[in-house]
Amino acid sequence: MTLHLVKLCVGAQSIEDLAQWQAGRLAEAKQGDGGPRQLFHTTYQAPKRTEELLDGGSIYWVIKGVIQARQRLIGFDEGAKDDGRRCCLLLLDPELVPVRPTPRRAFQGWRYLTGEDAPPDHSGGAGAGMAGMPPHMRRELAELGLL
Repeated sequence: MTLHLVKLCVGAQSIEDLAQWQAGRLAEAKQGDGGPRQLFHTTYQAPKRTEELLDGGSIYWVIKGVIQARQRLIGFDEGAKDDGRRCCLLLLDPELVPVRPTPRRAFQGWRYLTGEDAPPDHSGGAGAGMAGMPPHMRRELAELGLL
């Protein structure tokens, strides 16, 4: 059974902000010290259910109180935060996939998300125009329950 993670994307105002930030991190890694050239997110607590997460799982990003995008999880590794403390690296596919905006209350860390509870992608069909919609409009429509 596929399992996902849901995580707050602190500091980002939109999917575009997240994409720009991640592109910058990848560019730095390619110029850097020979470290991993893989897109990743660090977290202190490593998920225990890695097998289920790697069976097609994604990390769903909560931006401004709304789940707005996901990225496929492609692996896990050990790493270190800037202060030297050990952490888990969530290895991510670089493709950000817009999903049906779904309100989500704030929480700390990450949470598991079942496949049944995960919002559907907006990569085609009726939702194909979502990615081109201004971020504030997506947020307002989601808050009104129209998306």
